[in-house]
Amino acid sequence: MLFYSFFKTQVGQQVTVELKNDLAIQGTLESVDQFLNFKLKDISVVDEERYPHMISVKNCFIRGSVVRYVQLSPPTVDTALLQDAARREAQSTQQQQQQSKPPTAATNTTAIATATGSVS
Repeated sequence: MLFYSFFKTQVGQQVTVELKNDLAIQGTLESVDQFLNFKLKDISVVDEERYPHMISVKNCFIRGSVVRYVQLSPPTVDTALLQDAARREAQSTQQQQQQSKPPTAATNTTAIATATGSVS
């Protein structure tokens, strides 16, 4: 959810999306969903000679699974905020993993001994 939240803050900004087939599209980010699918408007293709069929396209939907890179303009990215959010998400994930760990063998032995009344 970290990148979804981040890209939502970039709506309305100029982005360049490079796809896995090497097509790079510049445009204004119109929307993004939880699957990191992007909607761009006012697009242009970076290499029009290689992709002449894309010249007439003005708006597009890009499926998240075909995205290789997303380039953003540096002034629109607050790296300190992004690092802090990543740190908080990592800590939250780590806490959830620790809470869902099954009890160890020593804990099980103590619990069984306590239940049977034979604590030594």
